[in-house]
Amino acid sequence: MDARKTITEGKAILGIEFGSTRIKAVLIDEENKPIAQGSHEWENQLVDGLWTYSTEAIWYGLQDCYAELRKDVLQQYDCEIEALAAIGFSAMMHGYMAFNEKQEILVPFRTWRNTNTGKAAAELSKLFNYNIPLRWSISHLYEAILDNEEHVSDIKYLTTLAGYVHWQVTGKFVLGVGDASGMIPVDPATKTYDATMVEKFDKLIAPKGFSWKLLDILPRSLNAGENAGFLTPEGAKRLDVSGHLKAGIPVCPPEGDAGTGMVATNAVKQRTGNVSAGTSSFSMIVLEKPLSKPYEMIDMVTTPDGSLVAMVHCNNCTSDINAWVGLFKEYQQLLGVPVDMNELYGKLFNKALEGDADCGGLISYNYVSGEPVTGLTDGRPLFMRSANDKFNLANFMRAHLYGAIGVLKLGNDILLKEENVKVDRITGHGGYFKTKGVGQRMLAAALNSPISVMETAGEGGAWGIALLAGYVVNNKQQLSLADYLEQVVFVGNTGISIAPTAEDVAGFNRYIENYKAALPVEQCAVENKK
Repeated sequence: MDARKTITEGKAILGIEFGSTRIKAVLIDEENKPIAQGSHEWENQLVDGLWTYSTEAIWYGLQDCYAELRKDVLQQYDCEIEALAAIGFSAMMHGYMAFNEKQEILVPFRTWRNTNTGKAAAELSKLFNYNIPLRWSISHLYEAILDNEEHVSDIKYLTTLAGYVHWQVTGKFVLGVGDASGMIPVDPATKTYDATMVEKFDKLIAPKGFSWKLLDILPRSLNAGENAGFLTPEGAKRLDVSGHLKAGIPVCPPEGDAGTGMVATNAVKQRTGNVSAGTSSFSMIVLEKPLSKPYEMIDMVTTPDGSLVAMVHCNNCTSDINAWVGLFKEYQQLLGVPVDMNELYGKLFNKALEGDADCGGLISYNYVSGEPVTGLTDGRPLFMRSANDKFNLANFMRAHLYGAIGVLKLGNDILLKEENVKVDRITGHGGYFKTKGVGQRMLAAALNSPISVMETAGEGGAWGIALLAGYVVNNKQQLSLADYLEQVVFVGNTGISIAPTAEDVAGFNRYIENYKAALPVEQCAVENKK
């Protein structure tokens, strides 16, 4: 069936994801292939010392993104989007969006990027005997309680960005289990919030005398494939300001970007994993059994269908590389040479392949913001070399590509070496892998594992949430999510794999030893930052 007919007959499926720098919409056909897209660039703001996006920016961004999608459909197919088979919304996980009974936001949205929750996260980790990261919603909530913030007593609803958007356009206060697992730990057996931890938290805050208990204010957790409501008439108007989109469209459970990344890379089955590497980076390995003990570097979340996942999350990845490429762009412009950014990135990334396996001794710390995995509460990008190191362009670029995934390696070494976790397939996606074969080779060296990249990986989380929306309405055979992806979506598509070389692995290991040894220098730079 051609794309125009799919759209006019209301059989297309829409996925929208709120990333940290871009909101992206992808429209897919009945064969799960993208047929149109739209996007909106945005940036978080530092307000009163906290990273945030305003609710106005959220809705303007959503509407502009949808308008761009509509424009793409009009240009390509000369038709309007009137109806859809299903819709899904996803977004950056974690953070803090608290509302009163009138559904008014009580304090500006506090994103995952904030690191002001150290005391709360440490106390909760001890109470639960479970690693509770700084960015999790429960850390933000408890920190607000510890700081005696007045708004806490007025909380009626607490949710994530994906949960908020879904709630406002469907009227349903729910959350996909994967996103829910980044608010407070989820029990893989019940696929909802861990009852023991909920009880411990309620006892902990009981002396405060709030009118609510934790489950009163959290969204109901839903599994992939469950009905999560329908687009309301008000929701249709909030999404499509042109008024063409009709209400009544099924909407899948809202998910976090980690979950949609797993879906987009066919990595929800046990013994599979994926690495998302863009502005931030994270790896997700789907476990066969729980880890032997909690680790501060490793978060435990779930797949969109509730399987346990070990997640290594790094606040920083490609931002520092982008800044250096911007510098090269300025130099090129200074010489009067026209700049094609794709060409510039491609040439610089490929140059890195000519560098020494250990980067000639050069080290890069890409900490634009704080990095909890290495215990740094603030950022200070830092490039280091000794007088006798091999300082050339190839090593310089390679050091930055290594530095972008250095923290990721530290966390995964625990999983793969100490916990002896078995992984059959790891798939990479995100901007780090855009230049063919370069980031892929670097990550293979870092993890000492073959890395696959699929052609579809560039579609990212918006495509992933569209697939989850399709799973709600198209899973006629009642397959599990893992089987649905394997047998329906990705049949025959395993991507292109690159295996690590012994030389690259040994080189990355030398690099990471230098990296760890010089971390006190980075710490000193952070502590003495004005």
